[in-house]
Amino acid sequence: MTTRVFVIAMLSVQLFVGVAGAQHPLLDQIANKVVQKYQQSTCEQLWAERAKKKGQPKPAMEQEAIQTLRSDPQLSAEFINRVAAPIANKMFQCGMIP
Repeated sequence: MTTRVFVIAMLSVQLFVGVAGAQHPLLDQIANKVVQKYQQSTCEQLWAERAKKKGQPKPAMEQEAIQTLRSDPQLSAEFINRVAAPIANKMFQCGMIP
């Protein structure tokens, strides 16, 4: 997942979480973009991205977005439930996880 997609996704969630209401349509859209990123990326692209980011600190906006998810258990659970399986499947196919 690129940092830019993740940052945009998390900031959007943070900005509009109150507006989204119980069903979180914005969260659906963001999760779909994250899943699409993994489904459309080749294993080589994912490996190169991982190597490039290794040891690099996360941008401040990304850290803030992560903190927002950590502070709202319901929102983070909803996000993880939507993206975990497709991301894990792709990582498994690419040999990134055992």
